[in-house]
Amino acid sequence: MSRDKIKALDELERLLAKSRAAGKKVVMTNGCFDLLHVGHVRYLQGARELGEVLVTAINSDRAVRALKGEGRPLMPEGERAELVAALQVVDWVVIFDDMTLDHLLGRLKPEIHAKGTDYTVESVPERETVRSYGGSVAIVGDPKNHSTRDFIRLLGENRE
Repeated sequence: MSRDKIKALDELERLLAKSRAAGKKVVMTNGCFDLLHVGHVRYLQGARELGEVLVTAINSDRAVRALKGEGRPLMPEGERAELVAALQVVDWVVIFDDMTLDHLLGRLKPEIHAKGTDYTVESVPERETVRSYGGSVAIVGDPKNHSTRDFIRLLGENRE
């Protein structure tokens, strides 16, 4: 069941230690995933190609409101996490409440931190944290031609 893939941080640390002991490379992604769309799927698929274990961190409801404004998220964090966890390419999901991924990266230390094409390696906010423990940053996915904000706008325009 996809909900079984949603983990607390302490449990996720233990699971990743076992994966690394088995020689597996850990990749971490993150996002709001407020309205799952093909851009998200391509981003996660691109990240998965970089390693054997994909961890996706989902912004909490509070964090999404702070980042995106009132009226967001559209779906509660548990449902967003469950949708992402249902994707075959994702191994584990964790919900986080911070504005950046620095704390999680510092604890989980993925070999690769993957971000979408709206970033460059040098513009990733957490790049120094990743470099501090010897990890690397990668940019994956297709061009940012899809966004939840655009879908919300289109839905509003098509109301009757």
